[in-house]
Amino acid sequence: MAIIRAQLDQLDAVARLFDDYRVFYGQPTDRAAAADFLRARLQQQDSVIFAAIAAAQVVGFTQLYPSFSSVSLQRIWILNDLYVAASDRRQGWARQLLQAAATFAQSTGAIRLVLATQAENTAAQALYESLGYQQNTEFHHYALWLKPQT
Repeated sequence: MAIIRAQLDQLDAVARLFDDYRVFYGQPTDRAAAADFLRARLQQQDSVIFAAIAAAQVVGFTQLYPSFSSVSLQRIWILNDLYVAASDRRQGWARQLLQAAATFAQSTGAIRLVLATQAENTAAQALYESLGYQQNTEFHHYALWLKPQT
């Protein structure tokens, strides 16, 4: 059992879960597109992916995107994706992935790690709060959809 920083060697296994993650959020399955997307992120160093490994299988992942705070003039990381296979939930994998993400972000000198979750995802909210994440009540976040949602 381990958490590793995913490389191209783990692409197919992580892409399988990434596709499941997208399906969970209502997107049609498309493993080839999921693999292409992740391959581009890894090759262009646009993101950092951590994978949870159990019995030589990838059972979960988290994906971070770099950003910066203009106000503090420092790096931040956006924890954009977190997913554990349904059969491997409730075994501490999400917690370990979140801890790996926080350790990594700290190692880069980041001032904070941010994430968003669906309002009704109370299980995830409880996990985040148990690890010290605090709900931001100071700002409202908005999105401008530039293409129709699929």
